[in-house]
Amino acid sequence: MSETDSTSISVSELTGHIKAILEGTFPSIWVSGEISDVVRPRSGHVYFTLKDSQSQIRGVMWRTAASRLKEPLKDGQSVQCFGDVEVYAPRGTYQLVVRKVQTQGVGGLQAAFQKLQSKLNEEGLFDAERKRPLPTFPRRIGVITSPSGAAIQDFLKAASHRWRGTEIVVIPSLVQGNEAVERIVRAIKSAHHYQPKLDAIVLARGGGSLEDLWCFNEEAVVRAVAASTIPTVSAIGHEIDVTLCDLVADVRALTPTDGATKVLPDADSLNRNIQNLGQRLRRQATYLLESRRAQLDAIATRTVLRRPHDIVNDRTRVLDDLDARARRAIFSKIKLGRAQLSSAAASLSALSPLQVLTRGYSVTLTDEGEAIQNVSQTRVGQRIRTRLHQGEIWSVIEKRQEDQD
Repeated sequence: MSETDSTSISVSELTGHIKAILEGTFPSIWVSGEISDVVRPRSGHVYFTLKDSQSQIRGVMWRTAASRLKEPLKDGQSVQCFGDVEVYAPRGTYQLVVRKVQTQGVGGLQAAFQKLQSKLNEEGLFDAERKRPLPTFPRRIGVITSPSGAAIQDFLKAASHRWRGTEIVVIPSLVQGNEAVERIVRAIKSAHHYQPKLDAIVLARGGGSLEDLWCFNEEAVVRAVAASTIPTVSAIGHEIDVTLCDLVADVRALTPTDGATKVLPDADSLNRNIQNLGQRLRRQATYLLESRRAQLDAIATRTVLRRPHDIVNDRTRVLDDLDARARRAIFSKIKLGRAQLSSAAASLSALSPLQVLTRGYSVTLTDEGEAIQNVSQTRVGQRIRTRLHQGEIWSVIEKRQEDQD
């Protein structure tokens, strides 16, 4: 057996030594920090992270201790935890088994989050009126994320099941750490210079603690998202994670996978809609054709189409009857008019002064044709005309005499 083999120990043995040393060195102790990543499974135990500005440790409260809490633990709380340091051998990690918790208020990061949220809210950056709708059928989408992270893989996988007619441009950027803020802001600005232009921008990152996602709460990043002229989707973390970028973006997605469903149309749903519309169109067309066919059949049974000559003959007879009636009416009117004319002529002839002339009388007229009734209408030397029953006599007045009263 070699020297190496004789001195080696198993992983379990090493972990057991570390567990004995660590747990023996640290008795029950009070540890202060900020709560984050609280998880409450159905078992009743409570799992969380206790952290400060530089370090963090996993914490656990068994169901018995958790049931004695006056109020449930919340992310962002500043607390003092009393418990024992324990090594969890199956994973080779250490944790704090907490028996008591004393709350101290809101933690530093949570306080900074709330302060900046209040400031930006007063400026109206979270107003619903600022939100823009996403394009229904985007041609190009920019995804700002780490090209090696799980978020882009989740996004692309979901996108492949949604819609294949959109070009997806991955814009690489850090999404965690001190340099992430500058890189994300730079990526958002560069997205506006892509040609052809992008129709939407997606900020994508997987889940994590408040510290891991803190770059998306930085004011520079939030303002860069708000200033974007391209509709934005914030697909950061898991469902329970909420960042300021989520609040300022046009659309918030719960996860990167949800981000793909938000920004891309559902091809299966569209196909079903098209099929449904096609079926409705066929049913409507069939109904209209059958309805028109029934109307044509009903019209075809009418006499006007079955025996059109009968209609022509009937109308001809009607026209003949109307013609005969019109002729009779005209002839009757003419006959009556003639009778009325003869009667009027007889009456006029009886009243005519010319009729008196036939009995030996005459009428004396001036040159103007005016009947002379009085001597005063004449003068000596005036030409006058006398109308007899047959012919006229022209004469000149040599003398006149008026009747004496």
